[in-house]
Amino acid sequence: MVGVIGAGAASPQGEDWAYEVGRLIALRGAVLVCGGLGGVMAAACRGCVEAGGETLGILPGPEAQAANPWVTHPVVTNMGHARNVIIAHTAQALVAVEGEYGTLSEIAIALKLGRTVAALGGWPGIRGVSYVDSPAAAVDLIFQHL
Repeated sequence: MVGVIGAGAASPQGEDWAYEVGRLIALRGAVLVCGGLGGVMAAACRGCVEAGGETLGILPGPEAQAANPWVTHPVVTNMGHARNVIIAHTAQALVAVEGEYGTLSEIAIALKLGRTVAALGGWPGIRGVSYVDSPAAAVDLIFQHL
């Protein structure tokens, strides 16, 4: 299971990257796990599902209907930001696409757990994060460590 993390409101470039990351994850036969909402999460899920993959959305609220339309398996937590811990524990490795403080918390938890984290377009200078310049490089790096 590979995590894709990033902001609910992403730049057009971030959404393009997330879509391609999701697509490549599906082509490698992995399940994509994310926060299940919009922006980076929706773009990654759409890319994954359109390539024949499955997605697991760990939702912050109390309703499965809040998931983006490309979440194939919604998990309702009603835990708010605390669901970030579940995402980091569930994913064997993570790709961070841009992001905000929620993304930063997921990165920190994943690193504490010894997970591989690849970053596209954000969070420079965090020790332990591998910075890449393309979705293909991110997915290649992740799968080298699985």
